[in-house]
Amino acid sequence: MQRVQKLLSNYGYCSRRKAEDLIEDGKVKVNGKTITLGDKATEEDKITVEDKLVQAEKKVYLMFNKPVKCVTALRDEQHKTVMDYFSSKERVFPIGRLDFNTSGLLLLTNDGDFANQIMHPRYEIKKTYLVEIDRPITGKDVRQLETGVMLDDGKTSPAKVKVIEDQLIELSIHEGKNRIVRRMLGAVDIQIAHLIRIRVGKLALGNLKIGKSRPLTRKEREMIFKK
Repeated sequence: MQRVQKLLSNYGYCSRRKAEDLIEDGKVKVNGKTITLGDKATEEDKITVEDKLVQAEKKVYLMFNKPVKCVTALRDEQHKTVMDYFSSKERVFPIGRLDFNTSGLLLLTNDGDFANQIMHPRYEIKKTYLVEIDRPITGKDVRQLETGVMLDDGKTSPAKVKVIEDQLIELSIHEGKNRIVRRMLGAVDIQIAHLIRIRVGKLALGNLKIGKSRPLTRKEREMIFKK
């Protein structure tokens, strides 16, 4: 027996959080009975969402090079979303998010357990960004970022900073708070000219073109979790 929101996530229907919303809205049934949040089921049970049967799909794992001015969401009434770039018959969802004006490596899947492993803070999966900044970074800036900076929602975990040029750095963090990189650098009075996510764990974006995607190999999936 598993919680129904976990089964829906594992089946690739939606994220676990979205499944919880659907359950709370009374849109999910198990064997014809409307359930409440916390109810459990097995893979043999008949689960429907808005009276449509939900079954397990083939597991899909994708790497996508997200363009700027593109929303990391399943749908948006005002802007193009990352889902507009896919025509896969399997339903996939983004793992985490990249901001509207941030490009680079975004992972998508229909495997809820895989997604949760990457997003859960206890696994501390590092995300690395290539950042073009508006002024030369100083040693003091680096020390502050690597110690952690105070934001309005608390102090950040220490980042790892690699200085490539005076105004070009790599910044690695494992936190997934909204606009975290921009806010961290803003806290030391640095503005971002261009921001690209280039790695998740040890998985690198490589030469994948903007707006394109490709499947991940098993070895590449394992690289995400290597320390």
